[in-house]
Amino acid sequence: MRLLLLGKNGQVGWELRRALAPLGELVALDRDGTPDLCGNLSDLAGLAATVRAVAPRIIVNAAAWTDVDGAERDPDAAMRINAEAPGVLAEEAARLGAWLVHYSSDYVYSGAGTRPWTETDTPAPLSAYGRSKLAGDEAVANSGARALILRTSWVYAARGRNFLRSILQLARSRDILSVVNDQFGAPTGADLIADVTAHALVALSRTGDDARGGLYHLAAAGETTWWEYARLVIAAAEQAGDGLRVTAGQVSAVPSEAYPRPAPRPRNSRLDVTRLENAFDLRMPDWRDGVRRTVQEILI
Repeated sequence: MRLLLLGKNGQVGWELRRALAPLGELVALDRDGTPDLCGNLSDLAGLAATVRAVAPRIIVNAAAWTDVDGAERDPDAAMRINAEAPGVLAEEAARLGAWLVHYSSDYVYSGAGTRPWTETDTPAPLSAYGRSKLAGDEAVANSGARALILRTSWVYAARGRNFLRSILQLARSRDILSVVNDQFGAPTGADLIADVTAHALVALSRTGDDARGGLYHLAAAGETTWWEYARLVIAAAEQAGDGLRVTAGQVSAVPSEAYPRPAPRPRNSRLDVTRLENAFDLRMPDWRDGVRRTVQEILI
């Protein structure tokens, strides 16, 4: 079985290279591609030609525009990469009869309330980034392709740019650290996303059950705030013997208004993962477990 992975060097893409490798022949591309294959999501014609040349049974798109504030400045570019490109991939997947895995975001929701969002809730994105992700979801869903649309939240990894790594760097270099405490969600490791993706693809290939395709929420269990998340990261580093200038107890909690950003952030990013767990016989681990392990991985 041949699989095509796009975005191989991103946080999720890096972990997918590991998780997908046992499933078959993996063709993995980054933005630069190869002399013969295009991995640049802004090149829609090149992207379609690449899918036709590789002729995969599974396409996994881990590439995306992830600069939330940058999307406010250049919404057309964000829409091209996050919506038009997935639409092209979905059209080509439908033509081939291939499965497409598409990753979405908690930013498609309004952030209102305190109840975890379910897959049947009506999206209402607050930002250009959120609108581009929702448009991508809709393009894939309306294509007729066999697809898994996986909405996740607060992604982190031991590599790349993310909140967890930023907190460690700041705690080493600053004497004071303030973190927002009125936004709620579940930090979700790129390794967990990759492993669940591979598990779901194996289940689909064994059963041939197209009805299990569609939209799912994929996030770690539990909930927290960015402030509590930061405190756990620092505490885990302290326990591992890393000398930080700021301790967990010295992290101040502040409201979102203390850090105004071009793109508004949803206050409620809680995602209900019941549908995913039931469909694929899974149980999502607590968010703390992955965060502690990733801190140890970074510091070792």
